[in-house]
Amino acid sequence: MADPAVLKQLRETLQGLETKGFRRRPVLPMGIHAIDTRLANGGFRLDALHEIAAGTADLADDCAATLFMAGIAARAWGPVLWVVRRHDLFAPGVSQSGLSAGRLIYAEAADDAEMLAIMEEGLRHRGLGAVIGEAKRADMTATRRLQLAAEGGRTIALLMMRHIRETSDPLRLPSAAITRWRVTSAPSTPLPGTVPGVGRARWMLDLVRQKGGEPFSQLVEACDETGRCALPAALVDRSVAPGRANLRAA
Repeated sequence: MADPAVLKQLRETLQGLETKGFRRRPVLPMGIHAIDTRLANGGFRLDALHEIAAGTADLADDCAATLFMAGIAARAWGPVLWVVRRHDLFAPGVSQSGLSAGRLIYAEAADDAEMLAIMEEGLRHRGLGAVIGEAKRADMTATRRLQLAAEGGRTIALLMMRHIRETSDPLRLPSAAITRWRVTSAPSTPLPGTVPGVGRARWMLDLVRQKGGEPFSQLVEACDETGRCALPAALVDRSVAPGRANLRAA
């Protein structure tokens, strides 16, 4: 059970938020035609729970999944509550994905149960743009509570499911999440010409489940300073074969 003192302090913090003037939308598009046209709602539903997991237990994939969440939250409409279980969130990296420190409210949870309770409290407040949490286990009951707390509002819920073991699947349990994603690091964008070095990071996004739609995979360039991903140039420039989806970014 969550510590009542922790929830009381969180409520007092949330009550002091100024939320006037923020633009509230029902859906947050990715801004990439090849993805938005395959998402059942044309983007991320803001009144819903979305699960994200690293493709493997490797630190590079863990970072990619974290920055993917940060980019989504960066394009939401207001303050962001991020509930952590350990002190490994690198603020400068999150900021490079568009989520500035001035918008973040951090909460530290002792265990998964407390983390889920804090997330639920933040979602019910209705004064936040996004609520993010990190868990090793979240069963159908827990995710259903988060989904119900998000419904009717405009606060997107992002739950990162962490690897328990190298061979474990963080998305193995049933969930009430509207979408469930795996994010895996891919070879970075090559720099032009013969210039040595590493270009913009790339990720393979695998949507393994979505309510009302089909799973799919898409290679993207990592979030920029505005929180937006992009299609690699080779995909943008490729002509569309008959029967293929349009790969150009919107």
